[in-house]
Amino acid sequence: MPLLIILGYVWPEPNSSAAGSRMLSLIKLYLAKGWQVQFASPAELSPHRYLLAELGVIEQRIALNCDSFDSWLAEHNPQAVMFDRFMLEEQFGWRVEQACPLAMRILDMEDCHALRDARQRCHSQQQPVDAVALNSELALREIAAIYRCDLTLVISEAEMQLLQQHYGVPAALLCYCPFWLEGLPAMPTPAFDERQHFIAIGNFRHAPNWQAVLWLKQHIWPQIRQQLPAAELHIYGAYPPAKATALHNARQGFLVKGWVADSQQVMRQARVCLAPLAFGAGLKGKLLEAMCQGTPSVTTDIGAEGMSIDSTWSGMVANNSNDIAAAAVVLHEDEQRWQQAQDLGYQIVSTRFGPDQAQLVWRRIEQAMAMLEPSRQLNFTGQMLRHHAYRSTKFMGQWIALKNKLAH
Repeated sequence: MPLLIILGYVWPEPNSSAAGSRMLSLIKLYLAKGWQVQFASPAELSPHRYLLAELGVIEQRIALNCDSFDSWLAEHNPQAVMFDRFMLEEQFGWRVEQACPLAMRILDMEDCHALRDARQRCHSQQQPVDAVALNSELALREIAAIYRCDLTLVISEAEMQLLQQHYGVPAALLCYCPFWLEGLPAMPTPAFDERQHFIAIGNFRHAPNWQAVLWLKQHIWPQIRQQLPAAELHIYGAYPPAKATALHNARQGFLVKGWVADSQQVMRQARVCLAPLAFGAGLKGKLLEAMCQGTPSVTTDIGAEGMSIDSTWSGMVANNSNDIAAAAVVLHEDEQRWQQAQDLGYQIVSTRFGPDQAQLVWRRIEQAMAMLEPSRQLNFTGQMLRHHAYRSTKFMGQWIALKNKLAH
Protein backbone atom coordinates (compact mmCIF):
# COMPACT_ATOMS: atom_id res chain seq x y z
CA MET A 1 0.00 0.00 0.00
CA PRO A 2 1.60 3.33 -1.03
CA LEU A 3 2.30 5.89 1.68
CA LEU A 4 1.80 9.67 1.65
CA ILE A 5 3.47 11.70 4.39
CA ILE A 6 2.09 15.21 4.85
CA LEU A 7 4.31 17.77 6.55
CA GLY A 8 1.91 20.26 8.09
CA TYR A 9 2.55 23.86 9.03
CA VAL A 10 -0.25 23.43 11.58
CA TRP A 11 -2.55 20.58 12.57
CA PRO A 12 -5.76 20.56 10.49
CA GLU A 13 -8.67 22.47 12.05
CA PRO A 14 -11.62 22.13 9.64
CA ASN A 15 -13.93 23.96 12.04
CA SER A 16 -11.52 26.89 12.34
CA SER A 17 -10.24 27.56 8.83
CA ALA A 18 -10.81 26.80 5.17
CA ALA A 19 -7.23 25.56 4.98
CA GLY A 20 -8.06 22.89 7.56
CA SER A 21 -11.14 21.77 5.62
CA ARG A 22 -9.22 21.54 2.36
CA MET A 23 -6.39 19.55 3.94
CA LEU A 24 -8.94 17.11 5.32
CA SER A 25 -10.39 16.72 1.81
CA LEU A 26 -6.93 15.92 0.42
CA ILE A 27 -6.33 13.35 3.13
CA LYS A 28 -9.67 11.67 2.46
CA LEU A 29 -8.92 11.64 -1.29
CA TYR A 30 -5.68 9.72 -0.78
CA LEU A 31 -7.35 7.32 1.66
CA ALA A 32 -10.16 6.67 -0.83
CA LYS A 33 -7.57 5.78 -3.46
CA GLY A 34 -6.04 3.10 -1.25
CA TRP A 35 -3.09 5.03 0.17
CA GLN A 36 -1.85 5.14 3.74
CA VAL A 37 -1.46 8.64 5.13
CA GLN A 38 0.68 9.98 7.94
CA PHE A 39 0.50 13.59 9.09
CA ALA A 40 3.57 15.10 10.72
CA SER A 41 4.03 18.61 12.08
CA PRO A 42 6.43 20.56 14.28
CA ALA A 43 3.51 22.69 15.54
CA GLU A 44 2.04 22.41 19.01
CA LEU A 45 -1.11 20.32 19.27
CA SER A 46 -4.02 22.75 18.94
CA PRO A 47 -7.28 22.58 20.93
CA HIS A 48 -9.55 22.57 17.85
CA ARG A 49 -7.54 20.15 15.73
CA TYR A 50 -9.22 17.28 13.91
CA LEU A 51 -8.49 13.85 15.39
CA LEU A 52 -6.89 12.28 12.33
CA ALA A 53 -6.58 8.95 14.11
CA GLU A 54 -10.34 8.56 13.59
CA LEU A 55 -9.58 8.25 9.87
CA GLY A 56 -6.74 5.79 10.45
CA VAL A 57 -4.12 8.51 9.86
CA ILE A 58 -1.02 8.30 12.05
CA GLU A 59 0.00 11.58 13.68
CA GLN A 60 3.67 12.33 14.26
CA ARG A 61 5.39 15.23 16.00
CA ILE A 62 8.62 16.22 14.27
CA ALA A 63 11.39 18.62 15.23
CA LEU A 64 12.81 21.47 13.22
CA ASN A 65 16.51 21.37 12.37
CA CYS A 66 16.96 17.87 13.74
CA ASP A 67 18.53 14.88 12.02
CA SER A 68 15.97 12.59 13.67
CA PHE A 69 13.57 13.57 10.88
CA ASP A 70 15.90 12.13 8.24
CA SER A 71 16.08 8.68 9.80
CA TRP A 72 12.34 8.66 10.53
CA LEU A 73 11.49 9.51 6.92
CA ALA A 74 13.98 7.02 5.44
CA GLU A 75 12.55 4.28 7.65
CA HIS A 76 9.02 4.90 6.34
CA ASN A 77 10.20 5.45 2.73
CA PRO A 78 7.00 7.13 1.43
CA GLN A 79 6.02 7.19 -2.22
CA ALA A 80 4.99 10.86 -1.87
CA VAL A 81 5.56 13.74 0.53
CA MET A 82 3.26 16.77 0.64
CA PHE A 83 4.43 20.10 2.05
CA ASP A 84 1.61 22.12 3.59
CA ARG A 85 2.69 25.66 2.58
CA PHE A 86 6.01 26.63 1.05
CA MET A 87 7.70 27.30 4.42
CA LEU A 88 7.62 23.56 5.13
CA GLU A 89 9.29 22.86 1.78
CA GLU A 90 12.04 25.32 2.69
CA GLN A 91 12.57 23.60 6.03
CA PHE A 92 12.28 19.96 5.01
CA GLY A 93 12.55 19.80 1.21
CA TRP A 94 16.28 19.09 1.09
CA ARG A 95 15.92 16.48 3.84
CA VAL A 96 13.15 14.73 1.88
CA GLU A 97 15.22 14.67 -1.30
CA GLN A 98 18.24 13.36 0.59
CA ALA A 99 16.40 10.63 2.55
CA CYS A 100 13.86 9.58 -0.13
CA PRO A 101 15.00 10.82 -3.55
CA LEU A 102 12.38 8.77 -5.42
CA ALA A 103 9.42 10.14 -3.44
CA MET A 104 7.17 12.56 -5.31
CA ARG A 105 7.32 16.02 -3.73
CA ILE A 106 4.00 17.90 -3.70
CA LEU A 107 3.51 21.47 -2.53
CA ASP A 108 0.06 22.51 -1.33
CA MET A 109 0.16 26.32 -1.44
CA GLU A 110 -3.14 26.75 0.47
CA ASP A 111 -3.21 30.18 -1.17
CA CYS A 112 -0.59 32.33 -2.86
CA HIS A 113 1.21 33.92 0.08
CA ALA A 114 3.04 36.38 -2.20
CA LEU A 115 -0.25 37.68 -3.61
CA ARG A 116 -1.87 37.99 -0.19
CA ASP A 117 1.18 39.78 1.19
CA ALA A 118 1.36 42.19 -1.78
CA ARG A 119 -2.31 43.05 -1.45
CA GLN A 120 -2.01 43.62 2.29
CA ARG A 121 1.01 45.91 1.93
CA CYS A 122 -0.58 47.86 -0.93
CA HIS A 123 -3.83 48.19 1.01
CA SER A 124 -2.02 49.70 3.99
CA GLN A 125 -0.22 52.12 1.65
CA GLN A 126 -3.41 52.81 -0.35
CA GLN A 127 -1.59 51.85 -3.52
CA PRO A 128 -2.62 49.52 -6.38
CA VAL A 129 -0.91 46.14 -6.57
CA ASP A 130 1.79 46.34 -9.22
CA ALA A 131 4.69 44.21 -10.44
CA VAL A 132 7.06 45.67 -7.86
CA ALA A 133 4.74 44.64 -5.02
CA LEU A 134 4.29 41.15 -6.48
CA ASN A 135 8.04 40.62 -6.96
CA SER A 136 8.82 40.59 -3.25
CA GLU A 137 11.31 38.50 -1.31
CA LEU A 138 8.38 36.36 -0.18
CA ALA A 139 7.51 35.74 -3.84
CA LEU A 140 11.08 34.69 -4.60
CA ARG A 141 10.91 32.11 -1.82
CA GLU A 142 7.45 30.83 -2.73
CA ILE A 143 8.11 30.50 -6.47
CA ALA A 144 11.44 28.80 -5.76
CA ALA A 145 9.60 26.21 -3.64
CA ILE A 146 7.20 25.57 -6.54
CA TYR A 147 10.10 24.88 -8.90
CA ARG A 148 11.77 22.54 -6.40
CA CYS A 149 8.63 20.39 -6.16
CA ASP A 150 7.24 17.95 -8.70
CA LEU A 151 3.68 19.29 -8.50
CA THR A 152 2.05 22.26 -6.80
CA LEU A 153 -1.62 22.34 -5.83
CA VAL A 154 -3.14 25.75 -6.58
CA ILE A 155 -6.52 26.54 -5.06
CA SER A 156 -7.71 29.33 -7.38
CA GLU A 157 -7.92 29.74 -11.14
CA ALA A 158 -6.93 33.37 -10.63
CA GLU A 159 -3.73 32.23 -8.94
CA MET A 160 -3.09 29.64 -11.65
CA GLN A 161 -3.17 32.53 -14.10
CA LEU A 162 -0.94 34.72 -11.92
CA LEU A 163 1.68 31.99 -11.48
CA GLN A 164 1.89 31.30 -15.20
CA GLN A 165 1.50 34.79 -16.66
CA HIS A 166 3.29 36.96 -14.11
CA TYR A 167 5.83 34.60 -12.56
CA GLY A 168 6.30 32.40 -15.65
CA VAL A 169 5.80 29.07 -13.88
CA PRO A 170 5.29 26.22 -16.39
CA ALA A 171 1.78 24.75 -16.39
CA ALA A 172 3.36 21.27 -16.11
CA LEU A 173 4.33 22.05 -12.50
CA LEU A 174 0.83 23.16 -11.46
CA CYS A 175 -2.47 21.48 -10.62
CA TYR A 176 -5.72 23.39 -10.15
CA CYS A 177 -7.02 22.05 -6.86
CA PRO A 178 -10.04 23.98 -5.50
CA PHE A 179 -12.42 23.05 -2.70
CA TRP A 180 -14.75 20.17 -3.41
CA LEU A 181 -17.71 18.75 -1.56
CA GLU A 182 -18.12 15.05 -0.86
CA GLY A 183 -21.77 15.51 -1.77
CA LEU A 184 -23.95 18.40 -2.84
CA PRO A 185 -25.64 20.43 -0.09
CA ALA A 186 -28.75 18.97 1.49
CA MET A 187 -31.86 21.00 0.78
CA PRO A 188 -34.11 22.65 1.65
CA THR A 189 -32.40 25.06 4.03
CA PRO A 190 -34.40 27.49 6.21
CA ALA A 191 -36.50 29.93 4.20
CA PHE A 192 -36.13 33.71 4.12
CA ASP A 193 -38.66 34.36 6.91
CA GLU A 194 -37.17 31.59 9.09
CA ARG A 195 -33.84 33.39 9.25
CA GLN A 196 -32.68 36.56 10.94
CA HIS A 197 -29.67 38.82 11.36
CA PHE A 198 -26.24 38.92 9.74
CA ILE A 199 -23.20 36.69 10.20
CA ALA A 200 -19.45 37.14 9.70
CA ILE A 201 -17.07 34.26 10.27
CA GLY A 202 -13.34 33.64 10.02
CA ASN A 203 -10.23 32.70 11.99
CA PHE A 204 -9.08 35.81 13.86
CA ARG A 205 -5.42 34.87 13.37
CA HIS A 206 -5.84 35.44 9.62
CA ALA A 207 -5.07 39.11 8.89
CA PRO A 208 -7.74 39.58 6.16
CA ASN A 209 -10.43 38.36 8.57
CA TRP A 210 -9.35 40.72 11.35
CA GLN A 211 -9.26 43.64 8.94
CA ALA A 212 -12.79 42.73 7.81
CA VAL A 213 -14.03 42.83 11.42
CA LEU A 214 -12.51 46.27 11.91
CA TRP A 215 -14.03 47.51 8.66
CA LEU A 216 -17.43 46.24 9.75
CA LYS A 217 -17.16 47.78 13.20
CA GLN A 218 -15.90 51.19 12.17
CA HIS A 219 -17.63 51.89 8.86
CA ILE A 220 -20.08 49.30 7.52
CA TRP A 221 -22.14 48.12 10.46
CA PRO A 222 -23.09 51.62 11.71
CA GLN A 223 -24.67 52.33 8.30
CA ILE A 224 -26.56 49.00 8.30
CA ARG A 225 -27.71 49.49 11.87
CA GLN A 226 -28.98 52.98 11.07
CA GLN A 227 -31.37 51.50 8.49
CA LEU A 228 -32.11 48.28 10.40
CA PRO A 229 -32.05 49.26 14.09
CA ALA A 230 -33.15 45.80 15.30
CA ALA A 231 -30.57 43.88 13.27
CA GLU A 232 -27.64 42.02 14.82
CA LEU A 233 -24.28 40.99 13.45
CA HIS A 234 -23.02 37.70 14.89
CA ILE A 235 -19.24 37.34 14.49
CA TYR A 236 -17.67 33.90 14.83
CA GLY A 237 -14.10 32.73 14.52
CA ALA A 238 -11.37 30.73 16.21
CA TYR A 239 -8.79 32.33 18.49
CA PRO A 240 -10.39 35.74 19.10
CA PRO A 241 -7.84 38.02 20.80
CA ALA A 242 -8.74 40.46 23.54
CA LYS A 243 -8.79 43.32 21.04
CA ALA A 244 -11.55 41.47 19.15
CA THR A 245 -13.73 40.60 22.13
CA ALA A 246 -13.40 44.23 23.25
CA LEU A 247 -15.39 45.21 20.14
CA HIS A 248 -18.46 43.31 21.42
CA ASN A 249 -21.34 45.74 21.98
CA ALA A 250 -24.83 44.35 22.54
CA ARG A 251 -26.45 47.80 22.35
CA GLN A 252 -25.08 48.21 18.83
CA GLY A 253 -26.02 44.65 17.87
CA PHE A 254 -22.31 43.92 17.24
CA LEU A 255 -21.84 40.51 18.87
CA VAL A 256 -18.39 38.89 18.93
CA LYS A 257 -19.10 35.25 19.74
CA GLY A 258 -15.76 33.56 19.00
CA TRP A 259 -15.25 29.93 18.07
CA VAL A 260 -18.27 27.78 17.19
CA ALA A 261 -18.25 24.00 16.96
CA ASP A 262 -20.85 23.83 14.18
CA SER A 263 -20.35 26.69 11.73
CA GLN A 264 -22.90 25.22 9.32
CA GLN A 265 -25.68 25.54 11.87
CA VAL A 266 -25.05 29.22 12.63
CA MET A 267 -24.60 29.97 8.93
CA ARG A 268 -27.94 28.47 7.96
CA GLN A 269 -29.72 30.45 10.67
CA ALA A 270 -28.45 33.79 9.33
CA ARG A 271 -30.16 35.70 6.57
CA VAL A 272 -27.03 37.34 5.10
CA CYS A 273 -23.30 36.65 5.37
CA LEU A 274 -20.94 39.63 5.37
CA ALA A 275 -17.35 39.16 4.16
CA PRO A 276 -15.82 42.58 3.38
CA LEU A 277 -12.30 41.42 2.50
CA ALA A 278 -9.98 44.29 1.60
CA PHE A 279 -7.11 41.95 0.82
CA GLY A 280 -6.39 38.24 0.74
CA ALA A 281 -5.89 35.39 -1.70
CA GLY A 282 -7.14 31.90 -2.49
CA LEU A 283 -10.75 30.78 -2.19
CA LYS A 284 -12.88 31.76 0.78
CA GLY A 285 -14.24 28.76 2.63
CA LYS A 286 -16.71 30.93 4.54
CA LEU A 287 -18.36 31.97 1.26
CA LEU A 288 -18.54 28.40 -0.03
CA GLU A 289 -20.15 27.39 3.27
CA ALA A 290 -22.61 30.28 2.95
CA MET A 291 -23.66 29.07 -0.49
CA CYS A 292 -24.00 25.48 0.75
CA GLN A 293 -26.26 26.64 3.58
CA GLY A 294 -28.34 28.85 1.29
CA THR A 295 -27.12 32.08 2.83
CA PRO A 296 -26.57 34.94 0.35
CA SER A 297 -23.45 37.01 0.97
CA VAL A 298 -22.03 40.47 0.44
CA THR A 299 -18.32 40.49 -0.31
CA THR A 300 -15.65 42.29 -2.34
CA ASP A 301 -14.03 41.46 -5.66
CA ILE A 302 -11.22 39.78 -3.71
CA GLY A 303 -13.74 37.73 -1.72
CA ALA A 304 -15.51 36.49 -4.85
CA GLU A 305 -12.29 35.90 -6.81
CA GLY A 306 -12.11 32.45 -8.35
CA MET A 307 -15.57 31.46 -7.11
CA SER A 308 -18.16 33.16 -9.33
CA ILE A 309 -19.73 32.04 -12.62
CA ASP A 310 -19.54 34.62 -15.42
CA SER A 311 -19.20 37.38 -12.81
CA THR A 312 -22.51 36.42 -11.17
CA TRP A 313 -22.53 36.03 -7.41
CA SER A 314 -24.65 34.48 -4.68
CA GLY A 315 -25.54 37.90 -3.33
CA MET A 316 -23.77 41.14 -4.14
CA VAL A 317 -20.20 42.31 -4.70
CA ALA A 318 -19.14 45.80 -3.59
CA ASN A 319 -15.83 47.42 -2.67
CA ASN A 320 -16.55 50.43 -0.48
CA SER A 321 -18.34 50.91 2.83
CA ASN A 322 -21.41 52.67 1.45
CA ASP A 323 -22.05 50.12 -1.31
CA ILE A 324 -21.43 47.15 0.97
CA ALA A 325 -23.87 48.48 3.57
CA ALA A 326 -26.51 49.26 0.95
CA ALA A 327 -26.17 45.80 -0.60
CA ALA A 328 -26.47 44.17 2.82
CA VAL A 329 -29.71 46.00 3.57
CA VAL A 330 -31.22 45.08 0.18
CA LEU A 331 -30.44 41.39 0.59
CA HIS A 332 -31.73 41.37 4.15
CA GLU A 333 -35.04 43.03 3.24
CA ASP A 334 -35.86 42.00 -0.35
CA GLU A 335 -37.06 38.39 -0.35
CA GLN A 336 -37.08 38.10 -4.16
CA ARG A 337 -33.47 39.30 -4.49
CA TRP A 338 -32.52 37.07 -1.59
CA GLN A 339 -34.09 33.99 -3.23
CA GLN A 340 -32.37 34.70 -6.55
CA ALA A 341 -29.03 34.99 -4.74
CA GLN A 342 -29.60 31.71 -2.91
CA ASP A 343 -30.40 29.89 -6.16
CA LEU A 344 -27.23 31.29 -7.74
CA GLY A 345 -25.24 29.99 -4.79
CA TYR A 346 -26.54 26.47 -5.27
CA GLN A 347 -25.66 26.72 -8.96
CA ILE A 348 -22.10 27.86 -8.22
CA VAL A 349 -21.57 25.03 -5.72
CA SER A 350 -22.83 22.29 -8.05
CA THR A 351 -20.97 23.65 -11.08
CA ARG A 352 -17.61 24.57 -9.57
CA PHE A 353 -17.16 22.65 -6.32
CA GLY A 354 -18.85 19.29 -6.79
CA PRO A 355 -17.24 15.90 -6.03
CA ASP A 356 -16.03 15.51 -9.63
CA GLN A 357 -13.31 18.07 -8.87
CA ALA A 358 -11.59 15.50 -6.66
CA GLN A 359 -11.31 13.05 -9.55
CA LEU A 360 -9.81 15.71 -11.81
CA VAL A 361 -7.18 16.46 -9.18
CA TRP A 362 -6.40 12.78 -8.68
CA ARG A 363 -6.00 12.26 -12.43
CA ARG A 364 -3.46 15.09 -12.50
CA ILE A 365 -1.54 13.64 -9.53
CA GLU A 366 -1.39 10.22 -11.17
CA GLN A 367 -0.16 11.76 -14.40
CA ALA A 368 2.61 13.61 -12.56
CA MET A 369 3.65 10.44 -10.70
CA ALA A 370 3.85 8.46 -13.93
CA MET A 371 6.13 11.08 -15.51
CA LEU A 372 8.17 11.85 -12.40
CA GLU A 373 11.74 11.28 -13.60
CA PRO A 374 11.44 12.73 -17.13
CA SER A 375 9.61 15.76 -15.71
CA ARG A 376 12.42 16.34 -13.24
CA GLN A 377 14.96 16.27 -16.04
CA LEU A 378 12.96 18.87 -17.97
CA ASN A 379 12.71 21.12 -14.90
CA PHE A 380 16.24 22.51 -15.06
CA THR A 381 15.29 25.60 -13.05
CA GLY A 382 14.15 23.30 -10.26
CA GLN A 383 17.47 21.44 -10.41
CA MET A 384 19.36 24.73 -10.05
CA LEU A 385 17.25 25.81 -7.10
CA ARG A 386 17.67 22.46 -5.35
CA HIS A 387 21.42 22.73 -5.87
CA HIS A 388 21.29 26.13 -4.19
CA ALA A 389 19.18 24.73 -1.36
CA TYR A 390 21.79 22.07 -0.67
CA ARG A 391 24.44 24.76 -0.43
CA SER A 392 22.55 27.13 1.86
CA THR A 393 19.36 25.84 3.51
CA LYS A 394 20.90 22.41 4.11
CA PHE A 395 24.08 23.71 5.71
CA MET A 396 22.17 26.23 7.80
CA GLY A 397 19.87 23.45 9.05
CA GLN A 398 22.82 21.18 9.81
CA TRP A 399 24.60 24.00 11.67
CA ILE A 400 21.53 24.63 13.85
CA ALA A 401 21.12 20.90 14.50
CA LEU A 402 24.76 20.59 15.57
CA LYS A 403 24.49 23.68 17.78
CA ASN A 404 21.42 22.19 19.48
CA LYS A 405 23.27 18.91 20.09
CA LEU A 406 26.20 20.72 21.65
CA ALA A 407 23.84 22.78 23.80
CA HIS A 408 22.34 19.60 25.23
